[in-house]
Amino acid sequence: MMRPMRRPGAALCCLLPALLISACQSGTDAPAGGGSSAPLVKVAQPAQHVFVDVIEAVGTARANEQVTIAAPVAERIEQLYFDDGDFVRRGQLIATLDQAQEKAALEAALATVELSKTQLERVQSLSERGFATRAQLDSLTAAEARARADADDARARIADRTIRAPLSGAVSLRTISPGTIVSVGDPIATVSDVSRIKLDFSVPETALGALRTGQPIEATSAAYPGETFTGTIATIDPVIDPATRALMVRAVLPNPGMRLKPGMLMEVAVQSAERTALAVPELSVIGEGATRYVYVVGADGKVKRTDVTTGMRDNGLIEVTGLAPTNRVVTEGVIKVADGVEVRISGEPQTANDTERKAS
Repeated sequence: MMRPMRRPGAALCCLLPALLISACQSGTDAPAGGGSSAPLVKVAQPAQHVFVDVIEAVGTARANEQVTIAAPVAERIEQLYFDDGDFVRRGQLIATLDQAQEKAALEAALATVELSKTQLERVQSLSERGFATRAQLDSLTAAEARARADADDARARIADRTIRAPLSGAVSLRTISPGTIVSVGDPIATVSDVSRIKLDFSVPETALGALRTGQPIEATSAAYPGETFTGTIATIDPVIDPATRALMVRAVLPNPGMRLKPGMLMEVAVQSAERTALAVPELSVIGEGATRYVYVVGADGKVKRTDVTTGMRDNGLIEVTGLAPTNRVVTEGVIKVADGVEVRISGEPQTANDTERKAS
């Protein structure tokens, strides 16, 4: 037996009323205002904050005093009296060069001095009794003086071959050995006084007015992370480099324990001036190209984009101009708002608009 065929139209007619009822119920359940509630944000008013102008630079550490001892003559090194990194006192013996010829010359000169002295005394005695001429006396006097000069010259040449420390300090690593023949000017040792450190750094000429001798500075080094070394400005170079429009400044830092070494690269911060200005949390400021702005909540509960000019940063705050102290600036939830959007403020009681929205 054949079953009667159903027409498609009949099924659709049955479904349409159900879909309409469902749509009406959905529209009734949807919240007013397009199905979204006002975003919840936190606000804060700009507050006065003390900012310190800081001049930042990079400097090079130098020894308080440093001397490279060089060979005064070409000679063979006979003995060295220091080892790597030794501390030496001023006048302490560092090295001796071969002095054999000079010592022999000194002995010969001293013998000549004694002979000349004896001859001069004899002639003086004869001259007093009239048995010697004035010319003989003058000749022997000159011979004795010449012998003494020869002795002094030999002593000077021996002194040139006796190397002493010109100052107290640490000796650099030894690069020569006894028996080495050195030429004039060859380095023998470098002595550095690092009881304090001279820190030289360059600053732009625009910072000149903010610098003065005796001004405190802070310096840091990658060798000691998280540690700050303090000192004071000792000298400001009176000449500005016309090529870079910068000038050199020298600060002096104490160096207990000799931890800072000459040649170190150090970052320098000089506190130049203090000022008080309005500040807001850094996260509340939005950048768009060269423009900076914040969102300010008005009396109607809507946010308004407000352009600001920013300045220094300090401890999570940023200096701003263009705001009033009474402005309520969005500090949290910035990414959820836009210009003209109504917001709810965390911690504040609900407004009539909020109540109406929930009731609807």
